[in-house]
Amino acid sequence: MAEMTVLQEGSVVRKIKLSIAFAMALFCLAAVAEESGFELNRQALIAARAGNFASLQRLVEQGAAVNSRNRFGDTLLLMSIKSGQMDMFRYLIDHGADVNLANVSKVTPLMAAAFVGNKDMANMLLDRNANITAQDHLHKTAMVYAAGNGKTGVVDLLLSKGVMPNERYDNELTALMWAAGNGHLDTVRFLLDHGADARLLDNRGKSALQIATESRQPDIAALLQQQTPRGK
Repeated sequence: MAEMTVLQEGSVVRKIKLSIAFAMALFCLAAVAEESGFELNRQALIAARAGNFASLQRLVEQGAAVNSRNRFGDTLLLMSIKSGQMDMFRYLIDHGADVNLANVSKVTPLMAAAFVGNKDMANMLLDRNANITAQDHLHKTAMVYAAGNGKTGVVDLLLSKGVMPNERYDNELTALMWAAGNGHLDTVRFLLDHGADARLLDNRGKSALQIATESRQPDIAALLQQQTPRGK
């Protein structure tokens, strides 16, 4: 009986040791896989930043996460937009990139497309349900980025998708005020032709005309003066 008990105890000990060894092996494999995945993601970010579509495509096919982000929160998709890499952009969209994933400043892909004025990218994002009303950490929307940077084509697109020409943004500013203050005459003219009201005031009581005047934009001020003859 004593010998049998010893044998049974030895068997139990061996099973425990085997279980521990198996668990450690699994842990090591998981650690290796995690490290491998991290390295693939890191290389994908480098490829995206360099605009190297072929390398990025190969890395994604090897397992790099399509929503990989750098320390600023920029995704592969955001990088492709900023660098104007349409092939890379399309590939990422088609492989499940999150069209609403923002960086640490809450800048979304649609805002980035509006900022650089890429109407085709912006349209593709909207077709895939990008949030048209999302705000960054400064409460700016895609329309503010477009109007404030004179990207009239994107302004046109956003209006066609339902953004109102007299929508109020942070500090009661309108797209017209943003365009006027930053000196974008063509965008100001376009907004006026599409229903923007030059008489509206921001939370300081200033109109687009006053903002243009204070920003030393005489051509825009002259155009707005025609819309607001009393100088409001």
